[in-house]
Amino acid sequence: MKYTRIWKRSLRRVSMNHVPGKDKVLSLLGLAARSRNVVSGGFATEQAVKGGKACLVVIAEDASGNTRKKYSNMCKFYEVPYAYHGTKGVLGHSMGREERSVLAVTDEGFADSIRKHLVDSE
Repeated sequence: MKYTRIWKRSLRRVSMNHVPGKDKVLSLLGLAARSRNVVSGGFATEQAVKGGKACLVVIAEDASGNTRKKYSNMCKFYEVPYAYHGTKGVLGHSMGREERSVLAVTDEGFADSIRKHLVDSE
């Protein structure tokens, strides 16, 4: 009886909106990250876009206005598709890292799958 009370108190409620595996886009991003087909962070994403390696750029919905403008303009100029999805914490968590405000998918197959699920979710 004593241990039952301890366990009941120590459990946290988790919002099912951003549980990895619940969102197909985040699951695909995690799989792409494990197969080394994602670059994350501002500098790495910028290099991938300018180098022609990025197939899709994902920008966090809670990224700063300057970051959103910088990467959306860059993607338009270099003709790379981009999308806004998730928060910084959720994007980082799906890749097994800390917060990430922007990332680039470098594999065309993963990018197509993610784009398809982004369109389906809207």
